[in-house]
Amino acid sequence: MYQDPERWGITLQTYVQLTMLERHLSSIAAPVRMMERSIFSAKYIFVENLFRSGKMPEVDYAVLSEWFDWITANISIPVDLIVYLQTSPQTCHERLKQRCREEEKVIPLEYLEYIHQLYEDWLIKRTSFPLPAPVLVIPADHDLQKMLHQYDENGDKILAASYV
Repeated sequence: MYQDPERWGITLQTYVQLTMLERHLSSIAAPVRMMERSIFSAKYIFVENLFRSGKMPEVDYAVLSEWFDWITANISIPVDLIVYLQTSPQTCHERLKQRCREEEKVIPLEYLEYIHQLYEDWLIKRTSFPLPAPVLVIPADHDLQKMLHQYDENGDKILAASYV
């Protein structure tokens, strides 16, 4: 997808939308469901990025948008809390390089900057798309020890989804 987004964008994002919907709606035994991403971030960040950057044709964007709009209008997708691990694009880029995953080697810093801006507009400035839940912002440019401390400090809010 990163090497040929014009070809694979619609395919990947259709699959992501389907799998995110399945994850939102699947039964769980645990009292709390935590997801790395959601159907909302898939649409508001990744589909938007592909379209705005000219890497997704308007017709593909329209189809994905129509499906998203239908899903969110007709299926209850409860979200209690969005935890935004606010990380600079530079830190994300460094972490990508450290992970050394083959498929991530082609991700440029500019891509991460654009994704970051979309998240900031949505979750911080609240200027782009509606929020399905309250947002808890956790600064995440820190090392692992500091991040563990951050998680400890916010654990009750996250697990209880009581942050307002």
